[in-house]
Amino acid sequence: MSDASIVCSNLSFAWPDDTPVFQDLSFTVTAGRTGLVAPNGSGKSTLLKLIAGELKPTAGSVSVDGTLGYLPQSLPLTSGLTVSEVLGVAPVVRAIDAVESGDVSEEHFTTIGDDWDIEERTRAQLDRLGLAGLALDRSLSTLSGGQVVSLGLAAQLLKRPDVLLLDEPTNNLDLAARHKLYDVLSDFTGCLLLVSHDRALLDRMERIAELGGGELRLYGGNFTEYEEAVRAEQEVAEKNVRNAAQELKREKRELQQARERAERRASNASKNLKNAGLPKIFAGNMKRGAQEAAGKSGTMHASRVSDAKARLDEAGRAVRDEQRLTLELPDTQVPAGRNLFIGEGLQARHAGRPVFVDGGVDLTVRGPERIALTGPNGAGKTTLLRLITGDLAPDSGEIKRGDGRIAYLSQRLDLLDPELTVAENFAAFAPERPEAERMNLLARFLFRGARAHLPVRVLSGGERLRATLACVLCAEPAPHLLLLDEPTNNLDLVSAGQLESALNSYQGAFMVVSHDERFLTEIGVNRWLRVADGTLQESGGPEV
Repeated sequence: MSDASIVCSNLSFAWPDDTPVFQDLSFTVTAGRTGLVAPNGSGKSTLLKLIAGELKPTAGSVSVDGTLGYLPQSLPLTSGLTVSEVLGVAPVVRAIDAVESGDVSEEHFTTIGDDWDIEERTRAQLDRLGLAGLALDRSLSTLSGGQVVSLGLAAQLLKRPDVLLLDEPTNNLDLAARHKLYDVLSDFTGCLLLVSHDRALLDRMERIAELGGGELRLYGGNFTEYEEAVRAEQEVAEKNVRNAAQELKREKRELQQARERAERRASNASKNLKNAGLPKIFAGNMKRGAQEAAGKSGTMHASRVSDAKARLDEAGRAVRDEQRLTLELPDTQVPAGRNLFIGEGLQARHAGRPVFVDGGVDLTVRGPERIALTGPNGAGKTTLLRLITGDLAPDSGEIKRGDGRIAYLSQRLDLLDPELTVAENFAAFAPERPEAERMNLLARFLFRGARAHLPVRVLSGGERLRATLACVLCAEPAPHLLLLDEPTNNLDLVSAGQLESALNSYQGAFMVVSHDERFLTEIGVNRWLRVADGTLQESGGPEV
């Protein structure tokens, strides 16, 4: 095992407008595979940039022991580069070519160093990441988004890094490319720290680092084990809250009882003293003594109540605020077997070329099927969704749609007006619903109070998805067929869970394009379709 490590000591960082991101954050990540998780906006990408040296901390220090490799979420690459230039091997390859051609200038040997096998290593690395046959002189502009991500990772691995930072490395990767990446990272023996919402990838980690509450907590084991640990912590925290609440209730009751006893004693003592005929000064002393004793008792019980409140507050802070959607959507119910869409011989063209094989493809969707549409990037999955919804007219073939409404959520989540509030958008989709009913429904999608009156343009990715789902699922008429294109892209893990809850409450048919196997399992997919090589075929499950 490598001695590589990352050490952050009292790390603080704030943006130029003084908005704080971290304050006195200290932790150490040693060799092994570590997954970094936190809600969107918590500063995961910022932390990686600080470790990589792309940002400077406001205070504190970052120390990296070993050669560093860093793959950001958005690759700063220009389309005019070649594959070899992106990989950083172009100068060495040119130098080797020059030497083999007879040019034995010293500068070529200096450039080559110990990298005489650079082409073999480069080819092997590309092959491992599913880029076999990719020419080194090929232009970056001709590659897909997934190929660019895999190429960026290959460039970092060719550095032979001891410490590797990866920010959402499976974004834009199809299922086959994801499994290639899983295998490559499983073999990495240095210090790996990656940010990801891909639970299948996180389940291949050796530890999970959770960023939140001003600290970074490390949990041993993979993501599933982390979830179990957090669930156990939550059960203990919730039990502590219940116990603390009962204790506070008991202390309040005892305080009230002590006050009532003191009042009865004072009243009885006053009567007894009056009847006893004692001198006034002696009676006054006795009365003051009784009042002081009652005051001490009241102070003791009040202190106990205050302590119980503090314990309840402390127990409450340990309970995580991870809200889940709990919905009932009966209006979306579709009778079993009802035809919602029938397409025969569907064909479309992209850049003048047919997307599907000669004769097109056939597709029938019935209620209430839960369909996963899989296949490599660029195979035509999004094209098929647009044919179903009518956004794209087929070049040939016949289409029959059922009476129920078809709703389409594109990857861009551009269905809502960004300048209107969530409540205003919802009113436009469901104008016949009374306002009180609309606000109640929005609350069930976690838009409560002022959150419902925020403009859509200021929402996070997860909030925008929830707002879009609320408008689509509760619109009039309710959709009987829901089409979703990569809905978990850029969602944090809590938001992905909320989407799963919403889809599990939906009683119509849906078709989902996704490369997230865990997500597809959680939403109860019962039919698998695969688009590949221009064909559309039934499959028994996810295929790489």
